[in-house]
Amino acid sequence: MDGDEAVPETQTLPLDAWHRARGGRMVEFAGYWMPVQFEGIIAEHLWTRTHAGLFDVSHMGQLVLSGETAGAALETVLPIDLSTLKPGGLRYSLLLDENGGILDDLIVARWPDAFQLVVNGATKWDDIAHLRENLPDDVTISLRDEQALLALQGPEAVTALTSLGLVPAMEQIVP
Repeated sequence: MDGDEAVPETQTLPLDAWHRARGGRMVEFAGYWMPVQFEGIIAEHLWTRTHAGLFDVSHMGQLVLSGETAGAALETVLPIDLSTLKPGGLRYSLLLDENGGILDDLIVARWPDAFQLVVNGATKWDDIAHLRENLPDDVTISLRDEQALLALQGPEAVTALTSLGLVPAMEQIVP
């Protein structure tokens, strides 16, 4: 999907079959069937607060923006300086309307030849429309709904990554 198509009633996540095969209790949220819990919400909450929990956040909008003027164009709708964001870097920001009002919060990542925005699932279609309306035509906006997006959270998240041989991209994150 590129953001121009009609939104289906309820979509499935890329990992839907995996969640269902493991007993995930599925609920509708932001236009998707999502696993709200597996063994129990309280146990999972407590485990994540003391260890680490892996969450499927694929319902969120994964937008890739490319084009010669993508960075400068994004600075017209985000209140941050993207020229200081190095490739591989991430920054929290806000999506603003024409008057500086907040439409959404998001994460922006810089890649060598593009930017990636992760916007909230409940507002992603409005966010895409706002970006299309306010960015120049030479900026390409691609929605990556076919990709899973996972979030590893909790005090042992970095330890879990390093035990798999993965090194966190952000230097300030230490186990």
